[in-house]
Amino acid sequence: MSLTPSNMLPLGTVAPDFELWDSVSGSTKTLNKLKGSKGTLVLFICNHCPFVIHINEALVSMANNLLKKGIGVVAISSNDVETYPQDSPEKMQVHAKITNYPFPYLYDETQSVAKAYDAACTPDFFLFDSTLKLVYRGQLDASRPGNGIPINGVDLLYAVQCMIENKVNTHPQKPSIGCNIKWKTS
Repeated sequence: MSLTPSNMLPLGTVAPDFELWDSVSGSTKTLNKLKGSKGTLVLFICNHCPFVIHINEALVSMANNLLKKGIGVVAISSNDVETYPQDSPEKMQVHAKITNYPFPYLYDETQSVAKAYDAACTPDFFLFDSTLKLVYRGQLDASRPGNGIPINGVDLLYAVQCMIENKVNTHPQKPSIGCNIKWKTS
């Protein structure tokens, strides 16, 4: 397990568009179809990462609440499935059902979407406002596997609240820490 921090994409960056296969519905989805009326959370995750597994239950609960508030939530897996077959689209579908993901779980086969978002790790969080401009990037909270800090989503949820209330987020935005995205070598 490699501890990799997220890259801090500049705030105000417009969300790169995408068209990816959704392992949950079995159909192709675009950012435009998935965006929420009040904002959109794009997260990069995978099936096997212990950092993602650590937050899965909280992530499902949080996503259900965000969706009720008009915030679209979409997860993307960009890992190289030849090297990490446990992250294959078929296993993504099974994982999404077992975990009860309430959001699309998209497969970025070419890894072009991860590169466009400058995603570096799993989990990696990108919150965009209603005009798809980046207002937050970084960690869910300070909880990590084994550090004893409870999962509460405080960093991301504060950013969501600021976005909804149209207030400036004055809290420091800290990089997420997780497993590196498993990039293709060829």
